Amino acid sequence: MDVTNLKQEAVIFDMDGVLVDSEPLWQKAEFEIFSSLGVQVTEELTSKTKTMTTKEVTEFWQSRSTGEDISFHQAEELVISRVIELIENENCQIDGIESFVKIIKAQGYKIGLATNSPSRIIPVVLKKLKLTQYFDAISSSDSELNGKPDPSVYLTTSGKLQVEPEHCFAIEDSYSGMLAAKRAGMRVIAFTNGNKDTDLSIANYVINNFENVDQWPVVDVN
Repeated sequence: MDVTNLKQEAVIFDMDGVLVDSEPLWQKAEFEIFSSLGVQVTEELTSKTKTMTTKEVTEFWQSRSTGEDISFHQAEELVISRVIELIENENCQIDGIESFVKIIKAQGYKIGLATNSPSRIIPVVLKKLKLTQYFDAISSSDSELNGKPDPSVYLTTSGKLQVEPEHCFAIEDSYSGMLAAKRAGMRVIAFTNGNKDTDLSIANYVINNFENVDQWPVVDVN
């Protein structure tokens, strides 16, 4: 299906897993910080934090802490600071994302970002990707009562873009994120990055990778 025939005016990106492959960086930061606080960090427990906001992750691990007394805010800031350091120094950008963003910008779409990650990480990522000037609006669940799968961060971003949700594409790599966008009334594009286990059950379209893109590499699934 040619998505250029739809009356869509904006593309809103998730950040973690779509712009940058940051999940391993979050896991590393969580392990380092919370292990130092006396938490036994296991793969099984870490898998439960993947779709949480940073506040929710901090609460999750801090409730298991038996080490030194440290405030919730201090623990959260330590994790965020470590993730920023890792993003700045690791090769974590998703292949092809820079050219893809430039292509859709040239096609006249407004571009937004809606993420569960803390707001102070966003400019670090956009600077890393050399894409700061291409984004018309950015939003973090930091400023919402609830993170994804709640639709609030997507509704906030479409409001900043001055585009009705039904005229927005949302690009997401997780079911939780897709559900947030779907609840906001947007057309959902699942980004798989070659992962065959990606749940596509509520996606409208699929992008398998951002490389060698001429226009829209989407497959209509719903």
